[in-house]
Amino acid sequence: MAKVWSIVVAGGAGQRFGQRKQFASLGGRPVLEWAVEACRPYSAGIVLVLPADEDVEDRHGADAVVAGGATRSDSVRCGLAAVPADAEVIVVHDAARPLASPRLFDAVLAALRDEGVDGAVPGVPPSDTIKVVDGAGNVTSTLDRSTLAAVQTPQAFRADALRRAHRRSGSVATDDATLVEALGGCVRVVPGQPGNLKITSPDDLRAAERLLDGAEG
Repeated sequence: MAKVWSIVVAGGAGQRFGQRKQFASLGGRPVLEWAVEACRPYSAGIVLVLPADEDVEDRHGADAVVAGGATRSDSVRCGLAAVPADAEVIVVHDAARPLASPRLFDAVLAALRDEGVDGAVPGVPPSDTIKVVDGAGNVTSTLDRSTLAAVQTPQAFRADALRRAHRRSGSVATDDATLVEALGGCVRVVPGQPGNLKITSPDDLRAAERLLDGAEG
């Protein structure tokens, strides 16, 4: 079995949330601790990336805690620097997705067993029609929903592919799969879960509380 390390990215400022959402209470503990716990059964070790001005002495259940950077990609690179060189697979998971299920971790890791697959991400089909608009707000095209997927985390990568992608000068993206794709890597989409919500607003946190209450009820 491949040696897996996980990076939990919790370096955001939470501007849309109104505070650092990764520290908001969910079920009596910080959101980020749910994300760390979700990674634990699959990981030889977990690196937690926190904002640079946070106390990195509290590990929140991770094996190592490091300070992040100015962008998400910078924060992932800070996490990568703390992952041992012998890691074969690296999972990147957003702290803002506290309800990721074991099925998602199983699916992305299983996809990497196929030769030629460099990364795997969970994705769900968009429920809305997606239109491309210009600077004036005019529609230029309508995308075919059958070819689209809204991707989530956890995302799993062959360690060498992820490291190469992040060594590329100026590597910045909203997710790591984009960087691997930019180098010609093969990224596979596996079925995601609507309940794997990303907390970006207080309403999302309340929705997560309801899902958590339902799961425990």
